Order: sequence, then structure tokens, then C-alpha cells
Amino acid sequence: MKNKMFQVARWEYVEKIKSKAFLISLIIMPIIMIGMGIVPSLLMSRPDSESISIGIIDRSGEIQEQLDKELLEKYKLTNGQPNYILRSIPFESADDIASAKINADALVISEEIEGYIIINKSYMSDTTVEYRSLNAGNIKITSRIERIIRDIVVSKKLQAKGLDPVLVKELTVPIDMKTIKISKSGKEEEAGFEKVFFTSYIFMMMMFFLIMTSGQLLVRSMLEEKSNRVVEVLMSSSSANDLMGGKIIGLSGLGLTQIAFWAVIGIAVSLKFSVTMIPGLSALLLFVYFILGYVLYAAIFVAAGAPVSTEQEAQQISSYLVLILIIPIVFAITVVQNPNSTLVQALTYIPLLTPSMMAMRIPIQMPSMLEIIVTIILLALSSIGAIWIAGKIFRTTILSYGKRPGIKELWNLLKAK
Repeated sequence: MKNKMFQVARWEYVEKIKSKAFLISLIIMPIIMIGMGIVPSLLMSRPDSESISIGIIDRSGEIQEQLDKELLEKYKLTNGQPNYILRSIPFESADDIASAKINADALVISEEIEGYIIINKSYMSDTTVEYRSLNAGNIKITSRIERIIRDIVVSKKLQAKGLDPVLVKELTVPIDMKTIKISKSGKEEEAGFEKVFFTSYIFMMMMFFLIMTSGQLLVRSMLEEKSNRVVEVLMSSSSANDLMGGKIIGLSGLGLTQIAFWAVIGIAVSLKFSVTMIPGLSALLLFVYFILGYVLYAAIFVAAGAPVSTEQEAQQISSYLVLILIIPIVFAITVVQNPNSTLVQALTYIPLLTPSMMAMRIPIQMPSMLEIIVTIILLALSSIGAIWIAGKIFRTTILSYGKRPGIKELWNLLKAK
């Protein structure tokens, strides 16, 4: 019996590992994960290729000159030309700028200027600055202009109080805080927010993508075999338990192959840049949670996929299960900020969320040994229970065709001996 189970596992593993889809995902997935973290920051920091014209309606008559000077000094293109060119929008009086706004709006619409700024006449008391543009979401432009205008206004307020702005700037130099992570053994490790969050996030996303892709492969494999009546041939030469166990073992091996490949990439990157992403004990614990979590989800996918008979049903089942995996992503920031909060701990004890939640918590702050032991036991028992349930459903529905059994019928199957 065991031999037949491993024969099924070997066939599933060999067939899937040779597929183009698996080979592509093996390489594309790390690229996607790295790209999600790096590309946005690269795009944000990418320098402009040509000068940008910005209009200004300075109702005070006191900001434009200094703003123009600061923009020219601080921001230049790679060819030495100014990054921003400030263009004055004429107005008849500071109290009536309606016509000036109409003219400026026309310049924006015709794309002669990127946008324009309106400085209030009473800027010393009313610090609201208006920026109008077709693209009001250009954070790079708005943040730069906002920062310079704020510095100019603060400088003028200091001068009005008889204080030297240069001296105040020297006295209020910003503090660069260096964060050090201390383990319970007293070991120190420099760990900024970016490193901690990225380490936790990448492990969680690896689990998400792997379970999502492998789970869908498992459901589609069963559906394809039912559609082609291949499952009837397989059931004639092996038991349902052998077939189900073989599928889970085979696709688990496929998942471990992906993890091993990604781990090699991670180790190579860590050695290249002399960065320790995660200590050995933490990596071992994450591996345990990953294996148990993978088996749990594999059993759930088997139980959910065995009764389906159409492609549409398979897609629906996979989508519902994937939604559960998204829940920890929603709480990612909460976990990073307070990994031992009551909410986070409560979510950790939900077996379906345990692997992802611990994958985030362990790199940030190691939970207590009691919590680790309890969650591992809980996850192991849940995996065993899920396999038992999946086995009963698989044995009785894998050969069924047509209408998918409802919740009541599945419950009756579970109660039956």
C-alpha cells in the first residue's frame, strides 16, 4: 500500500516539475516578490528627464522669489538644467484672483505648466497652500514644494520674533535613530523597520504564493482526472487513501523544491551583500510552521476539490481558500508594530492563520516558548484532523459526477463510519 502511495507521489512530482508553468513560476515568483519591494522605490527616486514648469500665484508677494531660488539650488537635472521652472501667474489684485485662476487652469489644461501654487496673502497665520494640477497625486512634486515653502514660512516667522533662522536650524538638527533588536539571550542585532518588515513580509508572501499555486494544481489535477475518467483507472489499482496521500506528498515535494530554490537565491543574496536575513533557529521554526501549514492547506484543498466536477467550481473553491491567506497580509503593519498584542496572539491560535502569523512574528520578536509549542501542537493536530476529513470526503466523492454535494451531505459523510 505504501509503495503505491509513493508511486502516485512520484508521478505527480515528476509530471508537475516538468511542466512549463512550474518552471516559469520557479523563476518569475522571486522576481515578482523582489519587484514588488524594489520597483516602486526605484520609480519614485528616478530623476526627471526634462524641466517641469510650475506656476505660482503669490498673493503675499513675499514667497515667490525665495521659492524660485531654493528650487534652482536644490533640484537640477542630470544635464545641469533646473528641474523646476517657476512661472509667475499675473493677477490684478491680491483680493481678486478669479481671473488669474482661470488663466492658470487654462495653462494646466493645455499642458504648458504641470500645475500651479496659490500662496495666501495671510500666509503667516493661514499656512494652507493650494496646488492645482491635472495630476494632483504627484507626490514627488508636491512634497518638495511643500517642504521648501514650509522652511521659508518658518524662517520668516523666526525673523519676525527676532531669532536667527540659521542658528535655529543648527540647534534643531534632526536625530538619526539607530534601532537595535535584542534577543532574550542578550544578543544584539541592528534591525531597522525596512529589514524587519521585508524579512517578515517575504516569508509570508512565499507561503501565500506557494500554497495558492500548489493548491490550485491539486484541485485542477483531481478535476482533470475526473473529467478524463483517469481516476477510475487509478482507483482500480490503488486505494483512495493511497491516491490522496500520493497527491499530497507529490505536490508537497514540489513545494519544497520551490522553497529550496528560493532559499538558495536568498542565501546567495545575503552572502553577496553580507546581510543576515534571519538566524538559524528562527529559520528552523519557520520551516516547521511552513510544512505543517502546507499539509493543512493541502488537505483542505483535497477536501474542497474532490467533489467538484467543473472548471468553474474549481476556480470558485480555490478563490475562497486563497481569501483566507490574504487575511494575515491585512494585519501585516499591526504585527510589525506590536507582535504580542492580544489581537495578534488571538489570530495566531487560528490554525488556518497560524503559519502566516508566525512567519511574520518570529523575525520581528520571538514569541514565548510556550506559545511556540502550543501553536505547533495545535497546527499538527489540525493538519491530522484535516487529513482525516479530507480522506473521508475524498473516498466518497472522488468518483461522483454531476451535482456537487451540499454542506449537509458532506456533514453526513463525515459522521458516517
